[in-house]
Amino acid sequence: MDNSSNKTALVLGASGGIGGEVARQLRDAGWTVKALKRGQAAGHEMRDGIHWLRGDALNAIDVAGASQGCSVIVHAVNPPGYRDWDRLVLPMLDNAIAAAQARQATLVLPGTVYNFGPDAFPLLREESPQRPVTRKGGIRVEMEARLRAASERGMRVLIVRAGDFFGPRAGNNWFSQGLIKPGKPVTAISNPAAPGVGHQWAYLPDVARTMVELLAKRDQLPAFASFHMAGHWDATGRQMAEAIQRVAARHGRKPRIAALPWWLLKLASPFVTTLKEMQEMRYLWQRPVRMDNTRLLEVLGHEPHTPLIDAVETALRGLGCLPSQPSRNMGSSSFAGTTP
Repeated sequence: MDNSSNKTALVLGASGGIGGEVARQLRDAGWTVKALKRGQAAGHEMRDGIHWLRGDALNAIDVAGASQGCSVIVHAVNPPGYRDWDRLVLPMLDNAIAAAQARQATLVLPGTVYNFGPDAFPLLREESPQRPVTRKGGIRVEMEARLRAASERGMRVLIVRAGDFFGPRAGNNWFSQGLIKPGKPVTAISNPAAPGVGHQWAYLPDVARTMVELLAKRDQLPAFASFHMAGHWDATGRQMAEAIQRVAARHGRKPRIAALPWWLLKLASPFVTTLKEMQEMRYLWQRPVRMDNTRLLEVLGHEPHTPLIDAVETALRGLGCLPSQPSRNMGSSSFAGTTP
């Protein structure tokens, strides 16, 4: 069956950060978008141009039913607050794979750097060895292994790996959980990076736009296609914090930048799952890890890229950290990232 002209997609995790961005951008690109939501009223509800269906990604029947008529399934669902990753992540993926195989649909996975270990640093390419040093990294490796096996059975897979997410909607990311406090004016900025250590960031709307553009070319891609995004490379480990500081200054704030108190995270991690998971990822802030987007540029000819100062302004406003009205002084900045 040729699904290349079918523009109906199921987004699992559309209530979250990356899932929500992908759902909205698929909608804006003319796709019919379905989304599963636990607690949704029976039947379906059309909201913001998206068909919301009652269902749970852990329920294979729910996923199979929602995927009917879809040529694409976006698997962007994760347990909230990093809880029960080892128990829930793989069963949810298996349900998505089964549905994609039944519909002959392309399965899309937002990837991370977690599945790479220090032996692959500092420059990550799609074919870099995947020997992670964390539990969550091991789960990510297994996820991709199951997707590759499914692709060998005829299913199409698209993986887009990017750095730490940030954007206008709160989620499980370092920007909203580590650097600032959502819903409050920026009075202080916690910087997790070791002095002088670069870090890879990815603006959620840019990641979503990249996925949508790659999906438009999915019939030209290999059955198992993976791409890295360059995103925003913070060469000094302070550029993101300085960009937040500059945006806050436009609105009358002068927040200071201080080192993240890792000792406090370690102390509290036995009692708070999110802090435990953040502590586990500390190694990514202690050495530079950069992503090579050569393959992406070869296919798309460009990488969707919002200047850093504009992305940070939008993210802070969306997270409730700035006044609702945009600043009159929206200009470009020397902090703007580049796409090599």
